[in-house]
Amino acid sequence: MKKIIVFYGIILAVLVVALRIIEYNYLMRNLTIEIYVGVIAVFFTFIGIWLGVKLINKPRPDILSSYENFEINRETLKSLGISEREKEVLWAMAQGLSNKEIAAKLFVSLNTIKTHSTNLYGKLNVSRRTQAIQKARKLNLIP
Repeated sequence: MKKIIVFYGIILAVLVVALRIIEYNYLMRNLTIEIYVGVIAVFFTFIGIWLGVKLINKPRPDILSSYENFEINRETLKSLGISEREKEVLWAMAQGLSNKEIAAKLFVSLNTIKTHSTNLYGKLNVSRRTQAIQKARKLNLIP
């Protein structure tokens, strides 16, 4: 965020210097200050739109694709009865996401994530999130 502010500050300073130089040479005789302000506003609008598009269209990694080389112990998954969605929730927990962040990432409600978490705790025979992650790593369910 600081880089963006400094970047805009530098651009604004360069534009002010350029306008001062141009002001004395030619444009001040023919144009009013409203034109200058309008040009600067249009310039920063286009920069803002470009920056917004770059930030919004940033590709997001999938929860499960971040560990492509990891081999899951599928036998343990089946024996514990952990579903695919519960596995995704477990992976997201291991990445340090909160319940709210997991719900947003998996496009489900917060209550659904809490239900999956409770089911995972029961299936892994633990009582806390950190214990669930530790046991899942020990059972080779998550990296």
